[in-house]
Amino acid sequence: MISAIYWVRKGVAAEIPEKYDLDDKEYDRINQLEAITLEETEEVSEKNQNKMTDDNEIDPELAIYNLDQYDDDEDDKQPMSLFGNMKGLAYYTSNEDDPYITLNDEVKLNDDEKEDVRILQTDNILVAAKTEDEVSQLEIYVYEEAEDNLYVHHDIMLPSFPLCLEWLDFRLGRKAGTEGSGNYIAVGTFDPEIEIWDLDTIDSMYPDAILGKQEGNQKKKKSKKPNADFHIDSVMSLSWNKNHRNLLASSSADTTVKLWDLQSLKCAHSFNHHKDKVQQVEWHPIDSTILLTASFDKSVAAFDSRAPTSVAFWNTGNADPECIKWDPFSPQYFYVSLESGLVLYFDARNFNQASPVFTLHAHDSAVSSLDVSSSIQGCIVTGSTDKLVKVWDVKDMKPNMVTSRDLGVGKVFTTQFCPDSPFQLAVAGSEGKVFIWDLSSNAGIRNSFKGRCTVPFLSESTIIEVSNDQNKFNLLY
Repeated sequence: MISAIYWVRKGVAAEIPEKYDLDDKEYDRINQLEAITLEETEEVSEKNQNKMTDDNEIDPELAIYNLDQYDDDEDDKQPMSLFGNMKGLAYYTSNEDDPYITLNDEVKLNDDEKEDVRILQTDNILVAAKTEDEVSQLEIYVYEEAEDNLYVHHDIMLPSFPLCLEWLDFRLGRKAGTEGSGNYIAVGTFDPEIEIWDLDTIDSMYPDAILGKQEGNQKKKKSKKPNADFHIDSVMSLSWNKNHRNLLASSSADTTVKLWDLQSLKCAHSFNHHKDKVQQVEWHPIDSTILLTASFDKSVAAFDSRAPTSVAFWNTGNADPECIKWDPFSPQYFYVSLESGLVLYFDARNFNQASPVFTLHAHDSAVSSLDVSSSIQGCIVTGSTDKLVKVWDVKDMKPNMVTSRDLGVGKVFTTQFCPDSPFQLAVAGSEGKVFIWDLSSNAGIRNSFKGRCTVPFLSESTIIEVSNDQNKFNLLY
């Protein structure tokens, strides 16, 4: 199945991705991060061994072999590291100098490899969180719109089932402090930690950053009580602040919402205004300090992260919320999809149990996916566990279904509009495959949203007429 997808804009990805290099600097970075975990493992193993010795009397005939002290080594006083005593071994600067190895250790790509991994400025990247046979990974696709070609460029293995994805450009990890923008994907999983991977690096072995990584003593306690420093349960949603680029918000099954500083990789603030699992979190598109959250306590909340004690609430009735989205054309409003199949549209200016502006009965099953076009005014898309994807026209707050399709992806878990091509929609679900739906190929969609697209684009079904008296594009279908 594919549980989440995320489009990356054209021109963001490096033309030639770099190949992961486990050099001394990277070795030290990983070893430092993992040393505590491995020391903890040693201690647990020793305790288990002592317990087994206490619980089981040693056979006198075997006592002469000192099996209970078999692993003891008086000369080894150093703590265990991720790579053991690797640095104490004989080391050759090149495999050519090592008489036992004939492999090429070149980490740079040759010309043929560069052509295979080259990403053009006209290519989109699409990241998919996929799980198959209990193995989870990120599949990084390249989408060539002109040829309508989608293929897997590379993949990244994950330690746990992925629940959510969020793209960000704040440089961190191996590239922390360097100039320019990055190309990273943050992943929330069943684990309480958040991994951040560099999409411009192939064959990566370790994430560039881990947020909320618990130290040895903290892991031993296994506290079930939420705290201010890290999550203790699954990370269900992520939202990057595009105006304050060092801030990433996360929501968790531990009932908290946390604000992470990507510079220090520490939790800057923890919010506990909900009483149950927090399904979604999203920054306001204009007011960069406002957060919107949705919880299984059957409420949606909005608050200023600078003054978190003042929280506005909206009730979702008897159904748990699935998705929340701000309206990009009217940012004082927001959408909420529910497990009951409804979509609610609220006015953020009217809070504390205020009724929705309108209620849309979108599906007979849970509305597991919702996206609002930022380029086509009044266009929203819903996806459901009933396997249907529906396009809606909500002009003048009077929702009307334009079309409905079963795209063959199974139960729909995620849908997202392409940020560069307004009518390209990515859809994925329980069948484990991605479908790119060109909405402009549907005559009903073209007629319904005629003249409402704010981004000019070219396709076979679109004619662009340039007005002589006005320096703008008029879209005709």
